[in-house]
Amino acid sequence: MARDLPPLNALRAFEAAARHNNYTVAARDLQVTQSAVSRQISTLEAWLSCKLFERHRQGVQLTPAGKELAAQASHWFDQIAQHVGRLKRPSTPRQLRINLPPTFAIHWLMPRLARFHAQHPQAEVLIKTSHQRTDWQTEPVDISIHSEADEAAPPDAVRLFRETLVPVCAPSLMKGSARVRKPEDLLRHDLLCSTNRPQDWPQWFKAANIDPARLRPGLQFENAALAYQAAANGLGVMIALVPFVEDALREGRLIQPLDLSVDLSRGYYLSHSPLRPLSGLAKSFQQWLMHESGISP
Repeated sequence: MARDLPPLNALRAFEAAARHNNYTVAARDLQVTQSAVSRQISTLEAWLSCKLFERHRQGVQLTPAGKELAAQASHWFDQIAQHVGRLKRPSTPRQLRINLPPTFAIHWLMPRLARFHAQHPQAEVLIKTSHQRTDWQTEPVDISIHSEADEAAPPDAVRLFRETLVPVCAPSLMKGSARVRKPEDLLRHDLLCSTNRPQDWPQWFKAANIDPARLRPGLQFENAALAYQAAANGLGVMIALVPFVEDALREGRLIQPLDLSVDLSRGYYLSHSPLRPLSGLAKSFQQWLMHESGISP
């Protein structure tokens, strides 16, 4: 069925003129003459049978109809640019694009990435960090890792590990009267957490049969990686995810003052783009991640 579309060159000229609110600047943007922009807009107005601009001595001004069309036209051209950009810039066979949370990148991936690089020395790994789930329609990403409630995880996603909470701190914090022997003792310390995970301490204390209402405000960090560093520097006790502190606990940079750990109905999930086939490099990286997480591919 034929689409009843407006003249696209005319629509493009209108969008540029509306964005700049100036024919001359729009012409420079489109690399055409001002008269060409004016003719294209007149063509579009004739096609629509309505005025899009009012002409004044001082310049031009959008009419109500022009304002309505301008908002939509900019959105249309943005979408076209995004989709065409993804097609124009596909990853090369040696390029791997990953999106993952900052703390996962710093405390789990970075200490292990040298092992992957040793196996694939020619790989170009591009890492983007975000707390948001990847938008496959607009983001040029091959592999995504994100924290997700188990029931909300995509059916084709692979859980790399469950989220398990434990309190951790610097060894220097557990000396003398400051030593923690039972969960209540933690209430005397500054409690560290990420603003992205405000429920971690309440969930841990609830599992310890302590009313979370007894918690006093602690130190909160926008990025959990900062909270982990604050704990290592002795600023307080951090509520940590086990996979992110395993190395620090093993090396003695952090200690776990209490044995209680709390398993959440959440995990870090691995997924890949449903819009394009995985490259050989992306498949190798996915299998390597699963191996590092203790999962048999």
